[in-house]
Parts: sequence; C-alpha cells; structure tokens
Amino acid sequence: MDKILVRGLKIFAYHGVNPEEKEDGQNFIFDIDAVVDLRLPCRSDNVDDTVSYAKIIKETVKIFTAQKDDLLERAAERVAQGLFERFEKIQSLRILLKKPEAPIKADFDYVGVEIFRDRKD
Repeated sequence: MDKILVRGLKIFAYHGVNPEEKEDGQNFIFDIDAVVDLRLPCRSDNVDDTVSYAKIIKETVKIFTAQKDDLLERAAERVAQGLFERFEKIQSLRILLKKPEAPIKADFDYVGVEIFRDRKD
C-alpha cells in the first residue's frame, strides 16, 4: 500500500466547545496518510502523476481554517471529505488531528482524534 505522508502540520485555528477556543484560537497538529497508487509516478518521475504533498498541505489548511467547529471529529471529517473532492487519486485517508493546547488541567502531550476514511464510504 503506497502512501503520501504529511507529519506534524501545525495550523492555528479556532475550534473547540469553549467560547475562548473560538475567540483566542490555538495550535492543532495534523498527521495525514493518503493512500495513492504511486507506481506511475515512480516510473515517470512526473509530479502530475502523483498527489503533491504541498497541495495536500495547502488544501488541508484551507479546509481546516474555513470554519469553526466544536468537535475535532467534525473538523477531521471536513478535511477528509475535502481532500477526496480535490484529489481523485487519493484512495483512502488516515487523519490524526492533535490538540496539544486543549484547555484541560492535566499534564499531557496532546488530545485528539484519528479517523480512517475510504473513498468508497
């Protein structure tokens, strides 16, 4: 299974159930696995035959910052659906969305959600 990987994509946005999260904002971190058949670009060495990770990043930022969601689940789903719409070569996605600055009185690295979506879903 071939994949295009994006790791540690930091995006400042305004998601959360608390009013201050939607007003002050915070950092979120994405890890994305996009399953794409890479046999053709491996032979051709042509960026048009693959899905550019730069374009995946740009689209993720655009989708994620387009609106304010209460739930990370909703925000991750919007990103997955948007990437499927934009890139027909993506067969499936794993999106790990981390919230390292969640307003919780505890010592943690991050809280988050991880979703797996297939284009057929």
